[in-house]
Amino acid sequence: MNLHPTLILSALKKVRYPGTGKNLVEMGMIGDDMRIVGNKVSFSIVFEKPNDPFMKSVVKAAETAILTYIDPGINIKGNITAITKQVPQAEPENYLSEVKNIIAVSSGKGGVGKSTIAANLAVALANLGYKVGLLDADIYGPSQPKMFDMEDVRPTMEVRNGKEGIVPVEKYGVKLLSIGFFVDKKNALMWRGTMASNALKQLIADAHWDELDYFVIDLPPGTSDIHLTLVQTLAITGAIVVTTPQEVALADARKGIDLFTSDKVNVPVLGLVENMAYFTPAELPENKYYLFGKDGGKRLSEEMHVPLLGEIPIVQSICKSGDNGKPVATDTSTLTGLAFQQLAQNVVEQVDYRNAHGEASRRVKVRKP
Repeated sequence: MNLHPTLILSALKKVRYPGTGKNLVEMGMIGDDMRIVGNKVSFSIVFEKPNDPFMKSVVKAAETAILTYIDPGINIKGNITAITKQVPQAEPENYLSEVKNIIAVSSGKGGVGKSTIAANLAVALANLGYKVGLLDADIYGPSQPKMFDMEDVRPTMEVRNGKEGIVPVEKYGVKLLSIGFFVDKKNALMWRGTMASNALKQLIADAHWDELDYFVIDLPPGTSDIHLTLVQTLAITGAIVVTTPQEVALADARKGIDLFTSDKVNVPVLGLVENMAYFTPAELPENKYYLFGKDGGKRLSEEMHVPLLGEIPIVQSICKSGDNGKPVATDTSTLTGLAFQQLAQNVVEQVDYRNAHGEASRRVKVRKP
């Protein structure tokens, strides 16, 4: 039998891509590199994604179809190559074009005080005279409305320059938006990943953030669709990873740093913040008690080659202030207020250094209050 491409394509029409009802030829999945030399056939099958779950089974089915419908003596085994379609990448939309620096505050696990760090960092930056925005990107567990005593506030809509958008609420010099402003605080939010990502995009793209020096994003703990949505949507200046001194928290922080520095994400890590670093009684301000271990953040900082931006003490006033809706950073005369003010100054230093040198690896000296 003389082989020619028509016979091969006829056999491949018997192979349907799972879930579509269409065959490989109809879907345009057969590459234009088909070669026939004697009884040896080789060609490529083109897939949309490199991690297509049906890749191996489709290649095997194509091989079987040719041997079944043409000639079992054809040399086809191992000559079908699976390749990924090269889809031109669309230019990202110019979200937050008036924002100078976007800072993502992250943690490898919950319970380390990430939202507290994000809220107080935003307030401390505002205290330094910067224009600051804060986005609560923790879609399933928004806490910023509580921390700013704004749970019953509902943002308004306004038309500016012909575009209707959400007006962020403002307190302590910080512009704030959270999904918590739009849902019942008593009910759990049961959204699939796509719905959550789309809601987050709306809070970014459909809001009047205006000019900002710093846009702080309070990310959900761990890794999720939200993280990928943000790094694909925004040009993030850098990430801050929050941990506590315990080994279990440090292990998760290590993974968080790896996430941002991976090839797929490629976001600079501005530094590490160790929360609950030590306890100081109000009546003995010179005493420090390391309840959860000492220098865990410092060791991780040195191991991962990222700056240690701050060590925040564990003080009851931090929790009380968050519950009462007044972040401790609003009062710079307190131990914790000073700690967050120093953290904000270190963050500004790191951002300025990165913007000037295209990197974020400069060491900063952590000044303990």
